[in-house]
Amino acid sequence: MNPVAELRAFVRAALVDPVPRDHTEPDWAFRRRRVVAFVTLLIGAAVLAWALRIEPGDPTFYVATFALAAVWATGALVSGPLHLGRGHTRAGRGSSRAIVQSLALGFLLLGVFMLGAVVVARIPVLREPVQELLDHARFGSLALVAVITTVNGIAEELYFRGALYAGVGRRHAVAVTTVVYTLVTATSGIPLLILAGALVGLVVGFQRRVTGGILGPTITHLTWSLGMLFLLPPVLDRLS
Repeated sequence: MNPVAELRAFVRAALVDPVPRDHTEPDWAFRRRRVVAFVTLLIGAAVLAWALRIEPGDPTFYVATFALAAVWATGALVSGPLHLGRGHTRAGRGSSRAIVQSLALGFLLLGVFMLGAVVVARIPVLREPVQELLDHARFGSLALVAVITTVNGIAEELYFRGALYAGVGRRHAVAVTTVVYTLVTATSGIPLLILAGALVGLVVGFQRRVTGGILGPTITHLTWSLGMLFLLPPVLDRLS
């Protein structure tokens, strides 16, 4: 087994070669999806900016983040049909739900960010905003924050790789959804979170293009985000 060839085949199957499908919809449904996606984006960005500025330990943070998930999920479901999608099989002769493939991508992203945390931990201007965000888990309920992380991760993928991606259209969907996701994340004012929005958004955007659905991107997103929640605080504490 050639590791380089295996990695190249994995990348092509997970992020490059689309699985054939037909998800066409009438023009009126496409226009309606665009309007709903735009209104949802405006409301969601405002709620996110509010949630990220709540002081650690304040129970209002939980209300705000669940409200944010409700905005993304409601907008996505109202916009029109969403598809789970399918990924290439290991043998390359068919398709299946891209579960293992998506887990692998999530762990790869997590590994990249853990390496980046080694650098962030030594630069106060980068470390301190991240520490302030993680304080919600330190001073509140870690279990509840994990639930919030899961619910919001699912809701974000329903909207950004579901409703918004479908509303943009196939030609520029990866680029547009990645830029919009990054700009929304930028409302946090946290450099590492903005970088995460760009990199994760790009990876799951390509996943959405390949699989034609939200299941793969959601699994990748949750694997990465929950891993960051539990692993990043001890890494920063040990290295800072």
